[in-house]
Amino acid sequence: MTFRFGLKISTVIVFCTFSFLAAGQQPPAFPGIPVKVLVEVEARHGKEVPDVRAQDVVVMQGKQRDNVTSWQPVNQVGAQLFLLIDDSLSSVDIGSKLRDIASFINSQPSNTLVGVAYMRNGTALIAQQLTGDHAAAAKALRLPLGEFSDTSPYFSLQDLLKRWPESTAAREVVMISSGADPFWDGHDLSDPYLMSAIEDAQKQGVVVNALYARAAGHGGHTFWRINWGQNFLSELADATGGEAYFLGNDSPVSFSPYFDEINERMRHQFVLGFQAQPGKKSGLQRVKLTTEVPNAELVAQEKVYVPVS
Repeated sequence: MTFRFGLKISTVIVFCTFSFLAAGQQPPAFPGIPVKVLVEVEARHGKEVPDVRAQDVVVMQGKQRDNVTSWQPVNQVGAQLFLLIDDSLSSVDIGSKLRDIASFINSQPSNTLVGVAYMRNGTALIAQQLTGDHAAAAKALRLPLGEFSDTSPYFSLQDLLKRWPESTAAREVVMISSGADPFWDGHDLSDPYLMSAIEDAQKQGVVVNALYARAAGHGGHTFWRINWGQNFLSELADATGGEAYFLGNDSPVSFSPYFDEINERMRHQFVLGFQAQPGKKSGLQRVKLTTEVPNAELVAQEKVYVPVS
């Protein structure tokens, strides 16, 4: 009897190991470095977002599967949200949308802290520090100056990230900008200042959602600047697990539909904890999140920062 029981256990172990190898995966590694990342659950088809639990989430580093340790809804852990508005935008254009922005701020849950900052000359000028007083945050809104800036808007994003204290709460940015980078000014589609900002956001686990708005002056109606700016915003959002919103080559009539979608996305966000496998030195590691839950897709930043212990 003892021999048969041991044989059954061995068979199960061999079968499980074979299943991972057959799928081209290694069994979950342990131990690893604790890492957290903000994840959104999306429906592949339709609007009904499926329920996904911790045991449904698969985290892969190449062929190595990482151990999932936690899966916490953002509405439980709380969030920190910064509105980052480009001061080079058309004041006339944004003036008609300040009410949309204020309504978005006031629609946030009570456990979401909101801050307001303006992008000017490569810095993030804080108009309102993170606060639970949403009315105060909305009151801090003002018209952008509408002045041309010859510095990269991504410098301002980096400046905000550098001064953002670490937190266990989910952290997100809604960046309203033309996305155009006069500091790089069309050398090619690989903007090093954009890539540096993406890396900083990934290191800190900050999701960036981007709303395109028209710049003031000649740059606001120059086709190639508009096109490249929208490409940059889309790349920034995709790499950090966010979404980019734009409508053709001009500003939308209203931001409200975009804000409604962002709110809906935030309602289906989770803070995922897992044991990541470090490289030879501290740095960003590419990860892939999947689930077998029908009609569910997991959206997160493309890389996570894994320190060497």
